[in-house]
Parts: sequence; structure tokens; C-alpha cells
Amino acid sequence: MTYRTTSAEETTAVGEAVAARLRPPAVVMLIGELGAGKTTMAKGIVSALGVAPVADVLSPTFSLVHEYDGDPKVYHLDLYRLDTVPELETLGLEDIWDEPAIVIVEWGEKFDSELPGERLEVHMEYDGEDSRIIRLEGSDWPAAQAGSPVRTRNQ
Repeated sequence: MTYRTTSAEETTAVGEAVAARLRPPAVVMLIGELGAGKTTMAKGIVSALGVAPVADVLSPTFSLVHEYDGDPKVYHLDLYRLDTVPELETLGLEDIWDEPAIVIVEWGEKFDSELPGERLEVHMEYDGEDSRIIRLEGSDWPAAQAGSPVRTRNQ
């Protein structure tokens, strides 16, 4: 599934559409360069799950993990500042993987082999100044519902 967005609001809307299809336990890995919109996507997912308003969803770049209590519980991780597996191990992710939670991971590709293999990967790329191409990939990710306002094509 591929989307093209031309604003933060449209990227948030894609996140909301993703959230509508998630069932815990689930891992969503957000992949893209700095500024590609990963945190904006996370805002849409978290807010659509009803655990925090968009304005309260911030990048966990310095805290590494934000935990949102709700039904479902949501974890938002940012692994940008980590460089080694021992650093990653200090986060206690084994406990998080065992919970019936939605786990959103920014910069998870740095530790691909340490993360669960069953996951939704959201690849985000620049396509001009304000435009983004967003590709959803996962072995059991269902096709998007017809009628999405930012959907460009089904792959």
C-alpha cells in the first residue's frame, strides 16, 4: 500500500488509517530520514488509538520511550541516539514485546535483527518540499479500505 501526502495533516491521517487496522500485540516500525514525518505519523496512530491527543505526542528522542496507558497500551520508541545492542538492551524491550500493546518504533532499522520479525514497516520518503511517499509493508498487513483521501495506489 502506498500513499502520497502533501501536508502534516495528511500524514497524520495516514497514521489514523493505520491505527484503525492495528490489533495488539503489534509492532509498527517507522523508517525514513530525519524530518521525513515519522513522529507526525506516530501522532496520527497514537491519537486515533485514543490514548493521547495529537498535541501530546512528542518524539521520545531523549527519553527513548514514551508509554501511553490506555486500551490498548501504546509504547513509542525512538532509537536514534542508540548505537549498540547493549544500549538497546537497557530499555527492557523483552518485557514490552510480551505485552498486548501497540509498539511504535522510530529508527528501528538500526537494530533490525533485534526487533520482532512480525511487524508493519512504514517507509517514508521525501517527494518534493512538502510531499512524502509512504509505503506500508508487512506480511499480513491488510489492503487499505477504499476511499482514503491520501491513497495514491495499491501495490
